[in-house]
Amino acid sequence: MRRSDKKHSRSKVGLIVVLGIIVLSAAGYAFRSTYFNNRFLPNTVVNGINIENLTVEDANKKMEKALSNDPFVIKIDDKDWKEIDRQDLGWTTDYAEELSSIKESQNPFSWGMQLVSAAETKDVSGNTLDQDQLNTVKEQVKTDLTQVNEPRTPTENATIQQTDTGFEIIPEKQGTTIDVNAAADAFAEAASAGKQSISLNDYLEKPTIKKDDPQLKETLNEMNKIAEVKATYSINGNTFDVPADQIHDWLTVGTDGKLVLDQAKVSAYVTELGQTYNTSTQPTKFASTRRGEVEIPAGTYSWSISTDAETAALSEQILQGESFTRSPIVEGATTDSGKALIGNTYVEVDLQNQHMWVYKDGAVALETDIVSGKPTSPTPPGVNYVWIKERNATLRGLNDDGSKYASPVSYWMPIDWTGVGIHDSDWQSAYGGDLWLTRGSHGCINTPPGVMAQVYDIVDIGTPVLVF
Repeated sequence: MRRSDKKHSRSKVGLIVVLGIIVLSAAGYAFRSTYFNNRFLPNTVVNGINIENLTVEDANKKMEKALSNDPFVIKIDDKDWKEIDRQDLGWTTDYAEELSSIKESQNPFSWGMQLVSAAETKDVSGNTLDQDQLNTVKEQVKTDLTQVNEPRTPTENATIQQTDTGFEIIPEKQGTTIDVNAAADAFAEAASAGKQSISLNDYLEKPTIKKDDPQLKETLNEMNKIAEVKATYSINGNTFDVPADQIHDWLTVGTDGKLVLDQAKVSAYVTELGQTYNTSTQPTKFASTRRGEVEIPAGTYSWSISTDAETAALSEQILQGESFTRSPIVEGATTDSGKALIGNTYVEVDLQNQHMWVYKDGAVALETDIVSGKPTSPTPPGVNYVWIKERNATLRGLNDDGSKYASPVSYWMPIDWTGVGIHDSDWQSAYGGDLWLTRGSHGCINTPPGVMAQVYDIVDIGTPVLVF
């Protein structure tokens, strides 16, 4: 045989061998594929459990056992923080239907590719939980997470702070505190889905305002504008400015990035104003006719700063960004807090001199001696006012011995809430001097009848009466 014929014969034999191997391999692969007709392909993972080579029934049993017996693990900082018995969640399982669906989607002839491919990971929810039991555990998780957060570093939004040159934006800071509500919701969702664990580090609180936030930049501009505002108060005849550095200290950023004033600080300032200027608690300095400057205790003619209303009004006016002068919102017998409490029209009762003056527009309209309360029932000093006028009244009360009295008067002008007032007294034969020591009243200001008629005519309701 020639050499070429021998070579050709060997080639045919080699080809037949190769074809045979291919045929046998194909047959083997096809035979192996029939094995996966009712079994899951290699690297099939469901709910974190490897079910390769298992039938739907066996896979269902494996998952039921694994997921029912294994606790649900909550991790924090890569450590197991809490293990929850699934029975405490009212856990029941049956994954057969969803496993069958996964099995039907797999091509048995792809088992070879599955061997060298990444795991096919799926999640199914063939389990059910008792919602009430789940909610109970969820609330406990929230309570426990609140305690976990206490030593952790809180997340901080970008904000604005004052510097030597004005205000500037301070960037946000990512902390380590966990968003309790989001984490608890995620736990409930993962447990309901049949998962085995969850890491709560995926649910850290995130800054809601960042340094490039447009609203924050707008707020910065507003702050720098308000820093130039001059806020002036006019109270009881006094005028003064709210310190600029105090206003700057009130400026802050709200949860939405908008400019707000720290209401606690503004309220504290307004409260301090009240403690200094409230005429309801502070004495009034008065230039008396005969005794020079005296201090008269607070009485019925007074006002108090309404702290809540004034805090809101002051804050609103500052935020408008324009300089202003204002008087505080007050409540009381008089509400004009800007001007001096006592103007040019008033009644002056000098107990030491037993004398009364009626001033109209800065001039004496009338004056007279009086008899005030006796030592056992002295006339109380105070800044009061005529709150009503009455003709032909009968004044009633008790004498020192406890007996009752009833004194008819022609003119009656009460000035406080205890029954003290100014009235005529025809039972008095004289006035002034030291008569109050022996013939004094029950506390009222006894006035000569003829003079009292004039007083009644010229003194209007609302007129201040200064007793000292």
